[in-house]
Amino acid sequence: MNQNTSHSNTISDAELAGMQHHADPLADQTIADILGDWPAGDVAVDAPQWARIDTVNRLFGEWTDNQSLVGWTAQGDGVDAAMARALNHYVQTAQALPSWADAKKIERAEKLFMEHGALSCILLFCASLPECYVIPDLSSVLHTSGQLEQNAEYRIRSTAAMIFPVMLHGGLSQRGAGVAQVLKVRLIHATIRNLILHGSPQSAVKQLLAGGSGQVAPQALPSGGGRQAMFQTLYARGWNLKGDGLPCNQEELAYTLLTFGYVFLRSLRRLGLRLRTADEEAYLHAWNVVGHILGIDRALMVDTMDQGQALMARMQARGRAEPVTPDPRPALGRALMQTMENSLPWNIVKPFPELMTRYLCGRDTASDLGLTQPVPWPSALLFWGVLLLARAIDTVLRLVLPRFSIVRTLTRILGYHFMSRVLMSQTRPSNCPPSCSTRWTRWCTAGAMTPTRRAGSTGSKTG
Repeated sequence: MNQNTSHSNTISDAELAGMQHHADPLADQTIADILGDWPAGDVAVDAPQWARIDTVNRLFGEWTDNQSLVGWTAQGDGVDAAMARALNHYVQTAQALPSWADAKKIERAEKLFMEHGALSCILLFCASLPECYVIPDLSSVLHTSGQLEQNAEYRIRSTAAMIFPVMLHGGLSQRGAGVAQVLKVRLIHATIRNLILHGSPQSAVKQLLAGGSGQVAPQALPSGGGRQAMFQTLYARGWNLKGDGLPCNQEELAYTLLTFGYVFLRSLRRLGLRLRTADEEAYLHAWNVVGHILGIDRALMVDTMDQGQALMARMQARGRAEPVTPDPRPALGRALMQTMENSLPWNIVKPFPELMTRYLCGRDTASDLGLTQPVPWPSALLFWGVLLLARAIDTVLRLVLPRFSIVRTLTRILGYHFMSRVLMSQTRPSNCPPSCSTRWTRWCTAGAMTPTRRAGSTGSKTG
């Protein structure tokens, strides 16, 4: 089958359901070879797997940019022959872009992302991430790890540490750092699956097909876990493979990809900042290339906004049909909103992230995340009054100034405050690769207040 062909309109409901029991053979086998067989019963705090995970995390630090992956080999303390062989094969295999990657479309997408400056950030965190938490099984894993309820700000910064290196100029080329960051995330997904299932996902599915129960029994947490506590919590949680599919499965990964590509573009449309069709498709293409590096099946990618709308609706309907009890989504939504509220300086504007999320994501998503409580009427009046007035002014003035947008300026200001307090804080690490952290900071600062230039125009700066 031609990889350039769009498949999202042809994948059947049965095939989509089957993707819940497919994960990522390359990354999963890599982690299985590194960790080996888990012991039967409860796992002690000094089990060798925890030390191996620490070693892999240390090796991640060597993947500073895409160039560092070329000729990279695993070595040093704690690296045995099996780990070296597995990681070397993974890096050599996974770093290549797909044959269908279009460099011109990727460059166009980078310019579009950077053109919108701080607005890009506010859309990611008031639309993409909230939509990401709609699927209950996906939220359940985040809920188990406690990353968004107890460490929401850290999780936001970690997400930005993948998105910005990918979308900054040259992020997927040899001079960038996006591929290196994505390969780390891909192995983290595989580690989560291995921890929850106590082994390879492929082995777990094979046992299920052979008549197994598909149940992974909860385990007692080892004491004194320290910084390994999150990994140990995932290992101890238990899992119903038959009912819930694989954790971080292909459908969930593809759904997350939609939130970063399709939802971003949909949000621009809802703000009255719709791009040309060719630009939207270039942006989706760039994220499809990222999806390939993440190990996502090409059949689950979309090439147009119509395809994105249809596929996302199908995935959300499937996810909402079998909600998890207790529902983890309201706590995750509240933690995300609280982090953004804490970054804003005045009480009257603190409800703005929640109001913006309701506007960009719609009533159903707001309900899923528990974002339905009334906000103080002065805040609601100010938000909707400013937004509607700005949209009206934009509509009139664009008749003579097509690039004019008050909405863009206002959302950039909101986004800049969020970035400066959370993503650019000097007291907390950004998690962004050193090779692009300076460009990221310069882009965030400049993008908040400067007028938007036409992407690709003469003199356009990309950092």
